[in-house]
Amino acid sequence: QVQLVESGGGSVQAGGSLRLSCAASGYTYSTNYCMGWFRQAPGKAVEGVANIFTGVFGGTTTYYVDSVKGRFTISQDKGKNTVSLQMNSLKPEDTAMYYCAAGRLSERQCAAQAAHLLDAWGQGTQVTVSS
Repeated sequence: QVQLVESGGGSVQAGGSLRLSCAASGYTYSTNYCMGWFRQAPGKAVEGVANIFTGVFGGTTTYYVDSVKGRFTISQDKGKNTVSLQMNSLKPEDTAMYYCAAGRLSERQCAAQAAHLLDAWGQGTQVTVSS
C-alpha cells in the first residue's frame, strides 16, 4: 500500500510562491500511474489542481486545471519517489488544504483528475494566501 506525506504548505501574500512536496513510500507502479495534487477550500468540493501521468514506456504527461495554468508546475523525481508542486503568483483564491493523491489510472482518467478513483491520499497541507 502506498503512503503519501505532504510538506511545504504555509502562508504567503498574494503574488508569492510556495513549493509543495509529496513523498511516496510503499509499493508504487512505475507505469500507467497517476499522481497529483488536489485542493479543498472551506465549504467547497475537492478540486483537481495538477496531475502527472507516467505512461507505459515511462514518459510523463502533465495536466492542470485552467485556473493554475502558467502559475503552477508539477514535477516528479522518480529516484526519490516524490512529486512536487511549484506554485507561483499565488492568489487569495488558491487558499485551501492541498492533498497529494496517487493511483493506477488510465491516462484519460488522470487527465480528468478523477479524484474518486485514486486510492492513496496524504493528510494534506494548508496553503493560505492573503491579499
